[in-house]
Amino acid sequence: MTRGFLIVRRAAALAAAGCVLAAAKPEPPVTVVGHPWAPFISPMGEPFRPRGGTDDALARWFNQADRDHDGRLTPDEMRADADRFFSLLDTDRDGTIGPEELIQYEWELAPDIQLSSKLKRRAGEPAAAPKPAAEKDQETRPWRRQEGEPDGAAGGLQGAARYGLLNMPEPVAAADADFDRAITRAEFEAAALTRFQLLDHAHRGVLTLDALDADWTIVLAKLHQKKHPGDEADTRVGVPLPADR
Repeated sequence: MTRGFLIVRRAAALAAAGCVLAAAKPEPPVTVVGHPWAPFISPMGEPFRPRGGTDDALARWFNQADRDHDGRLTPDEMRADADRFFSLLDTDRDGTIGPEELIQYEWELAPDIQLSSKLKRRAGEPAAAPKPAAEKDQETRPWRRQEGEPDGAAGGLQGAARYGLLNMPEPVAAADADFDRAITRAEFEAAALTRFQLLDHAHRGVLTLDALDADWTIVLAKLHQKKHPGDEADTRVGVPLPADR
């Protein structure tokens, strides 16, 4: 076999490989925009805070819930992610999220859902010494509003509804279907499936990151509005599901 023949053969192989690479065009990646001032509250109430100016908290939640990383979130994956978060909230491992665990969630894990809230003294508890205004503000709002960040009170959005895909001020407590002040694992998983249906506008049976990011961008844009008509309604949740769902 001559040297010239080897060169020709190698050139032909490289050309064939180039054709294969040209034919297999990769799908363009989903591009989302980070919002460095805004935490993201997942549909079940878990807070995800940006780690930098280009970090997208919504994408971090989605990629965590999307267990097989195929870019599509299924009802089973949504329920599994809710089950994982339930285990985090159920600190005493009794199978329910009780009042004390709700307080821990609202004041320690996700204080982002509060709006101009102040701690109240328990019965018989003496009043604490007054603190400087700056220190008090830091306590009631650990993640301070930065320049350019809108005031969540504007637009009529409350609690987690300011930073989530659904208009639910307190997503964890909202899972208490029978209002007995104890959220069971079954209730939490059932709430996850119901919220999946609310987010699945196209009734495709899957959720995609680009569609959810479009919804969240609309919510954040609403927070930035300086004027809000009195009759403006939030259409994210509150509209009954179709009878056949």
